[in-house]
Amino acid sequence: MSEEALRSVDLRKTYESRGAPPVEALSGVSMEVHRGERVALLGRNGAGKTTFLRIASTLLRPSSGAVEVFGIDVTRSPERARPYIAVVPQEGKPFFHLTPREQIYTYLRARGFARETARYRTEESLERMGLTPFADRLSVTLSGGQRQRTMVATVIATEAPLLFLDEPTIGMDPFARREVWASLRALTQKGSTILLTTHYLDEAEVLSNRLYIIEHGQVLSSGTADELKRSVGGTLKVLVPDGASQVDRFRSYGTCVTDGLSLTVIVNPNTLNEVMEVVGRAGMTATVGPVTLEEAFLRAVGRSINED
Repeated sequence: MSEEALRSVDLRKTYESRGAPPVEALSGVSMEVHRGERVALLGRNGAGKTTFLRIASTLLRPSSGAVEVFGIDVTRSPERARPYIAVVPQEGKPFFHLTPREQIYTYLRARGFARETARYRTEESLERMGLTPFADRLSVTLSGGQRQRTMVATVIATEAPLLFLDEPTIGMDPFARREVWASLRALTQKGSTILLTTHYLDEAEVLSNRLYIIEHGQVLSSGTADELKRSVGGTLKVLVPDGASQVDRFRSYGTCVTDGLSLTVIVNPNTLNEVMEVVGRAGMTATVGPVTLEEAFLRAVGRSINED
């Protein structure tokens, strides 16, 4: 098998519908995911993350370009690639007439696991995701967060070589999200590779070894979270809530990014006092904090990750 768990080259996807102009969802995405990595695709809703995952997991055909999973072309030979893959789709739900215990066990048996292995992994996955108290309730009676945890537990139980998770923690409470993170870390320690999409900045930073920032179907930036934060040009951010109209006053002090009415100035500690003096002379207020992944996203995309 290939040294890379996943590799895409100039991947493109255009959706066409009668009576409407074509929509280009992916515009030449090239990336690599190494074995044993956790890689996040970070982007706003509609950025192209789900389209990429659907193509890479053999659920959708690209318009052009190529994706390989462990050296296997997923478009030409999807049946060869699928045994290496497990997927949590964004809109996926457990079968309403099954309990979480039945859902996980049935899925494992369908993938060819022996009965005893399937039973053991089912119980382990239920406990890991905090689902044991609800394990014998019909999925139709569960909350949205519990159903999402069931989907993640189902895929985690496979310990597949390559896991695709599309917004895996959406709808979950903070405790459940951290259980998912811990489970995914444990899987990569066992040798699995994980590619997930998310629009949660904290999730991308805490969970991923590397990440790709995607917007309008293109990769705008990539690297570790620390590398992306360093690329912003400073270590401190000065947030001026109503400062967008005064951006010219601050350009000489560091990188300036506007987001609606607010202005963020990225500076180094040695220029912080000067910037705060400008804020005071202009009669404005500001808050100071360390640079985060949010500033790296703003710099790459030009808008907040939650902005429509």
